[in-house]
Amino acid sequence: MTQNDMILRHLKTHKRGITQADAVERFGCYRLSARISELREMGYEITTENETKKNRYGVPVTYARYKLEV
Repeated sequence: MTQNDMILRHLKTHKRGITQADAVERFGCYRLSARISELREMGYEITTENETKKNRYGVPVTYARYKLEV
């Protein structure tokens, strides 16, 4: 099973979506945006939502959460 397959399956079963941190932890994928781009080229409608949260040092950081539109 490829990373694209695993990410697509995750997007289909988790309405919350996926972040880079999720992808590294679950699939060892360090280039999530590249995999999302490939899935989009395959015709899947995936949206990007930017979220901001404080990191462990209390500094605000912004990251992307990808969701599959159904």
